[in-house]
Amino acid sequence: MTTNPATTATSASSRTQAMRRGRQHDSARRRQRIITTLNKATAEAAEISVSGIARAAGVDRSFLYRHRDLLAQLHALQAQPPASATTGPAVTQASLQADLLAAHERAARLNTRIQHLEKRLSEALGEHAWRESGLGTPTDIDALHQQITHLEQQAIDLRLQLAERDEDLAAARATNRELMTRINAGHHNR
Repeated sequence: MTTNPATTATSASSRTQAMRRGRQHDSARRRQRIITTLNKATAEAAEISVSGIARAAGVDRSFLYRHRDLLAQLHALQAQPPASATTGPAVTQASLQADLLAAHERAARLNTRIQHLEKRLSEALGEHAWRESGLGTPTDIDALHQQITHLEQQAIDLRLQLAERDEDLAAARATNRELMTRINAGHHNR
């Protein structure tokens, strides 16, 4: 069995064409689903976002990013004020920009506050670890100095008491020896 190279090339080309047409039809179906989803979201005054529309249309977000015309349409619809905003003041581009600026300023303040709190926490944890390790000086060092002085005074007093008792014991022993000597001498004289 020999295969004709021309027939094989024609067969491969027709398969490639069929795959290309299938991909184009699939892409067209996805585009139509996105357009339908955008129209529905606009009619219902629903929130419009890339993730929300892609999820509702059953496509990947990257499909929207690859098709710039659909992405531009989505961004244009996002910029429009909602149709059902009859109650309350209308949202304008200027008010949205003012809100964005206020949000940025608040985020900057919060970031500064977070950094300050992180620094304080770090210092507190470092000091705690230093104290727990035994390397740092205790916070109540004055109380410890007073306790040391008191204990030193107690030791001196106890030494003095011990010395007095040693002297009393030595005197009692000397008296005891003297009495024993007199008793022994009295027994020998008889």
